[in-house]
Amino acid sequence: MNIFSLEGKTALITGASRGLGRAMAQGLAGAGAHVVLAARDLGKLEETQSLIVKAGGSADILAFDLTDEASCVGAVPEVLRRHGRLDILLNDAGLITWSEFTESTSEDFHRVLDTNLTADYLLCREAAKPMKAQGKGRIINIVSVLGVVGRSKTASYAASKHGIIGLTRSIAADLGRFGVTSNCIAPGYFMTEINDGLKARPGFVQSVTDNIPAGRWGDPDEMRGAAIFLASDSSSYVNGHVLMVDGGLSEVFTIAATA
Repeated sequence: MNIFSLEGKTALITGASRGLGRAMAQGLAGAGAHVVLAARDLGKLEETQSLIVKAGGSADILAFDLTDEASCVGAVPEVLRRHGRLDILLNDAGLITWSEFTESTSEDFHRVLDTNLTADYLLCREAAKPMKAQGKGRIINIVSVLGVVGRSKTASYAASKHGIIGLTRSIAADLGRFGVTSNCIAPGYFMTEINDGLKARPGFVQSVTDNIPAGRWGDPDEMRGAAIFLASDSSSYVNGHVLMVDGGLSEVFTIAATA
């Protein structure tokens, strides 16, 4: 099982303050990596750090705003200053807005793309430099089932996630020969805070569940294995791939069984 070990590795994880980002940070730390936790909410980051340390892991915090270009560009050099290397970049932070397409605004569109796509581009670009120099690295970008399909009222979010997949595959083409892999994880519906608004809609949870072959929403901890796999030597020949973690939602056409 040593091919899944992350001992001696340093990982920068955005969106680590809650939800899937927190769960994946716990997973990488549990596999032996030192994790640098990034997000805007310092209090929530401290909660994540406390959970990791109590479990025997190692973590520190780098709080910054993903919509601030200078902060994104400066994040990797700060990790290098603190730890001397960066082995894993996991981009999870993201923003979604809901609106009828004809009522959507360019302001919201740019805000979502700046948070989801532009920040990923900047962090990937800066992380690629030390990874290329050291001859090894793992870039993991978290997208969504909406990175491979569309959904009404999510034009900006779907556009950003489709864009991240294209970005990831281009990075794979550029950096694969230098020992740096670049892959995506595409989660489906998970029981996380970001989906609280959806869960509050009458009948929504069941309507989605009826179309998931697994018959349920995901638990955030179920993202840990996918993240460890793509961050570790076990995925050394996986590059430019989109790993679906959605209970089969995007791959299988289902009709809810009726009595």
